[in-house]
Amino acid sequence: MIDEGKRGFVSLSPSESSPGLQVALGVALGFDPTQTPMLSRDDLQSIALFESLNDKQLDQILDRHRDLSHQADQVIVMEQDWGESLFLLCDGLAKVRTYTADGDEVVMSLLGAGDLFGEMAALDGGTRSADVVALTQLRLVKLRVPPFADLLAKDAVFALSLAKLEASRLRDLNRRFALQTADATTRLLDSLSYLARKSSAQNDPQASIPPLAQLEIALIAGLARETASRTLSKLRTRGTVIENNGRLHLADLKPLEKRGLMY
Repeated sequence: MIDEGKRGFVSLSPSESSPGLQVALGVALGFDPTQTPMLSRDDLQSIALFESLNDKQLDQILDRHRDLSHQADQVIVMEQDWGESLFLLCDGLAKVRTYTADGDEVVMSLLGAGDLFGEMAALDGGTRSADVVALTQLRLVKLRVPPFADLLAKDAVFALSLAKLEASRLRDLNRRFALQTADATTRLLDSLSYLARKSSAQNDPQASIPPLAQLEIALIAGLARETASRTLSKLRTRGTVIENNGRLHLADLKPLEKRGLMY
């Protein structure tokens, strides 16, 4: 039977727990129990936050983790939900969003492969501070809080690595906030560079950007859709941005260098 008392929790009686039923339920919930785990111990250690951990500690983090997949536009976590898990994005793009008192969407940051999210609410016991929504099809790993919190309490190097990650995110948020008074071209160029970096394992501002609706690009830039559309058209005309099969690419970085957007 499915226990509806806990969202996303499935309880099977012995007579119901056939392999076929388990697979069907897993797929319905966004994961396939028959798949090889998408995140190995070596994969985890290749991420800067976890690189100081030994094999035993890595296995502790991965204990009873769950592989999940989401389609574009699916909400992964919701603002004000209780933080019972944290997540590691393996591939794809997601946005962290909230809403103003007037109901306007504000994109606070982007998440790409290797990014951790959900850790704040998970550690302080509070509710989620923002929504996380898939921008593209993506795969992620759902991690348990207790092993993560236990390592933070015992391993100073690991705790410092998390502090550095949070400091980096705060600097990024401050930089994006400071650009809210900049002109439309500067804000759009910065957002395209941001999308490219998050789409690239090499943090490359000229990486190809996955196809996104112009409304999404406008929201990331903090612009009206019509303003973003006109500005993007001008950048295409100048050859600064090239589009191929719906994927945008920054062909010329000089306008970014001129505006101090190379970071």
